[in-house]
Amino acid sequence: MAENIDRAMMQRCLELARQARGKTAPNPLVGCVIVNNGEIVGEGFHPQAGEPHAEVFALQQAGDRAQGATLYVNLEPCNHHGRTPPCSEAVIAAGIQRVVMGMIDPNPQVAGTGRDRLKQAGIEVSIGIEESACQTLNEAFVHRILHHRPFGILKYAMTLDGKIAAVTRHSAWVTSEAARGEVHQLRATCDAVIVGGNTIRADDPLLTSRQPGQTPVRVIMSRTLDLPNSANVWNTSVASTLVFTQVGVQPAFQTELKQRGVEVVELEPLTPNTVMVNLYDRGCLTVLWECGGTLAARAIAEGAVQKVLAFIAPKIIGGVTAPSPVGDLGLKKMTEALTLEKVSWRAIGSDLLIEGYLPENKIRLSLR
Repeated sequence: MAENIDRAMMQRCLELARQARGKTAPNPLVGCVIVNNGEIVGEGFHPQAGEPHAEVFALQQAGDRAQGATLYVNLEPCNHHGRTPPCSEAVIAAGIQRVVMGMIDPNPQVAGTGRDRLKQAGIEVSIGIEESACQTLNEAFVHRILHHRPFGILKYAMTLDGKIAAVTRHSAWVTSEAARGEVHQLRATCDAVIVGGNTIRADDPLLTSRQPGQTPVRVIMSRTLDLPNSANVWNTSVASTLVFTQVGVQPAFQTELKQRGVEVVELEPLTPNTVMVNLYDRGCLTVLWECGGTLAARAIAEGAVQKVLAFIAPKIIGGVTAPSPVGDLGLKKMTEALTLEKVSWRAIGSDLLIEGYLPENKIRLSLR
């Protein structure tokens, strides 16, 4: 019975934490619930970096009723002075009797010290309730901490015969309106969305989430900057736009873009890896790759993609030269294929969404 209550309260923590998806970078998603005598007396979640942590909001709501209560939180309370004071000390000062945490914080500044501080204060600590769900919720935060790179997601929509467009490059629309709505929600949870110059030239996308205040930075990678002046992404009143290009390319056009509010960064070399390093330095947690097959292959080969979301429409378009979602990876045998792990799938309208993770030990390839 007690275990069922613990699981239910941890699930509530996760539900609270999700309310801030796409807003907390570079911080994790955290929710907190305080229970006293079987009654929820306090709840809270971390809204964004620089704001109080979830435990603080929950303790404020609980007030005196936190004395002798159980505190649930999906991630170990911090035990260091950052932008905010350590949550472990606030929990101790409030008189909490028991703390249930979903997982240990992988951040070296925490990494078990919060747990240890609570135990030293005589608080009962339980760890690992709904741990798998807690790890999944903060998979981008964990990846960023461990690898010093944002978490990369490759998203594409294709027909049943594996095409992302017709031979004419016409691609509107591969999937249903329901699937496109799912993509808008996905963008709202990401910090940046990346496309290449070919996507801008062929599709002229908006790359927004259609949700006010929840649109990621729109990132364009282009070696030549041979891009149309009228592209939708140059309208920075809708969302921020960041262009990565090579050193010295089209200085006049760079100046024009900057005058329109677009940030232009020259990188040498211009690769998915150097772009991801730059986005890491900017504090990004999750980066969505919505690019064409050539750039997608390069991103996979350089380890810039950890997760794949493939929307499959029940359509057949044919065409020997019709583009596919991933270009040449230099793999010559089916036995060399990258097999996704932890695969799941679900129907979205008439389409199918397949999700999976690239095997970490195989994603760095040598493109030939």
